[in-house]
Amino acid sequence: MSKTTTAPRLPGLAKRLVDAGLIAEDIASELVEESRTQQTPLMALLASRGKVAEARLVEAAAEEFGLPVFDLSAFEPDLLPKEHLNEKLIQKHHALPLMQRGNRLYIAVSDPTNLGATDEFKFATGMPVEGVLVEPHKLDRLIEGALSAASSLMDDLGDDDLDNLAIDSGEEPDTADGSEGVDDAPVVRFVNKLLMDAIHRKASDVHLEPFEKDFRVRFRIDGVLHEVAHPPNSLAPRITARVKVMSRMDIAERRIPQDGRIKLKLSRSRAIDFRVSSLPTLYGEKIVMRILDPSSASMGIDSLGYEEEQKQAYLHALSRPYGMILVTGPTGSGKTVSLYTGLGILNTPDRNISTAEDPSEINMPGVNQVNINPKVGLTFASALRAFLRQDPDIIMVGEIRDLETAEISIKAAQTGHLVLSTLHTNDAPQTLTRLANMGVPPYNIASSILLIIAQRLGRRLCTNCMAPEDIPEETLRKEGFTDADIQSGFTAYKPVGCDQCTNGYKGRVGIYQVLPVTEKMQRAILEGANSMQLATLAEEDGIDDLRRSGLKKVMAGLTSLEEINRVTTD
Repeated sequence: MSKTTTAPRLPGLAKRLVDAGLIAEDIASELVEESRTQQTPLMALLASRGKVAEARLVEAAAEEFGLPVFDLSAFEPDLLPKEHLNEKLIQKHHALPLMQRGNRLYIAVSDPTNLGATDEFKFATGMPVEGVLVEPHKLDRLIEGALSAASSLMDDLGDDDLDNLAIDSGEEPDTADGSEGVDDAPVVRFVNKLLMDAIHRKASDVHLEPFEKDFRVRFRIDGVLHEVAHPPNSLAPRITARVKVMSRMDIAERRIPQDGRIKLKLSRSRAIDFRVSSLPTLYGEKIVMRILDPSSASMGIDSLGYEEEQKQAYLHALSRPYGMILVTGPTGSGKTVSLYTGLGILNTPDRNISTAEDPSEINMPGVNQVNINPKVGLTFASALRAFLRQDPDIIMVGEIRDLETAEISIKAAQTGHLVLSTLHTNDAPQTLTRLANMGVPPYNIASSILLIIAQRLGRRLCTNCMAPEDIPEETLRKEGFTDADIQSGFTAYKPVGCDQCTNGYKGRVGIYQVLPVTEKMQRAILEGANSMQLATLAEEDGIDDLRRSGLKKVMAGLTSLEEINRVTTD
């Protein structure tokens, strides 16, 4: 077949490829005919047959159809606009929303002739849509990753793992209010998979979040939230109702927040508790499940990440017959685990230990645990008063929230009891001034507080993939490292990421400021010293602040400088 007779019958892209010498004319004609017969896009055929290098193919198509080219090699999948990932449209058009700039959405396409893709995404999102041309195989991989992340929850678990689960949720409420779908097998199985996946991935929280056009599932792993699934939006009410049934909530009540609890029996010897909270939002109820693993309280003090001198200071305070130990930090910083590790050391048959919490997160045999319930008048203060009439040796208060609780706790610490509690402050010196600001007299603070532990949790580097990081000395000094640190020749490491971790991190490590209240500190408290003056005294006594403690973790190769910058301030 001669060029003069066939060239006019070739469509624009095929002709351009032939004219550029990228493909033989007879092969181009065969592929064009095959494309028409099989109703397959010419671009897809050209890419699958490997007749033209994909990069050259995309360049030619871009010139022919006037579309911009985008290189997916440099694109980070985490940046995909999750709220616009419509699985049905993605599979139908083999097109993927890449990014949103202002009110405009850009979608990746490998077939420039598919004009319906931009039209349907425009209709679905209500936004102006523009297509960008990408290499077909790279788009295949990106779409596969995006859809598998959204739908393949825990494919590695077998049916037996799910069938052997036992949900200890008591009597299930009547579902005659229109929520009859909560017990259908697909929803039950999905929720079971979700809970098991969260446990296997060592998540601390599960978030179920309904939006107008999306239903998002996220896990908090090592302190950071990660999207793991986007179930069909139509299933959101049924999934939410199923979780509420399991946690003994009122599924007919959707207007106010509710709290519940699920006990998941994995085997005869192991059970995991989930503390469940529901919150009404614009598009349905958001559910957050906190995973409470009792094994976290039996890790032992050596596993928590204390420096040796910090550990000895904590153990010394625990050995005292009376006084108060305070653990401070934001929500999710590991305060409860630190307190229960201490209680585990103190938990012997010759001691009477009572705790008041909101709610009790870790079950510890041998400890009398009380959940406060303000609705019936059982507050921290009333529970403390009851404890003091029950011949206690050790008392643990979940949180000091007000002056009344603070005063009773301090009174108990001054009258022969060891008291452990938490407070929400940024560091140890601020805790002392916070108590003073609550109205506790300085002499009570000075005479009762033994030790203050401020803490954060940082992600631990994966030992399988972490890599050395070359950081200039000038930058190290700006970050807080001393000349002695730099001269020691330590190696800083950075996260890489592998199949054994999450973005280069696996597990967490504690970062602590452990401040014993010395006689010098007591005198400063009595003289009305502020938190900055107390911090200066602590530094003079050689007490590491949170930042310094974090830098030591970097020098030890436990975490990265980037992670320390995330959880501590300069």
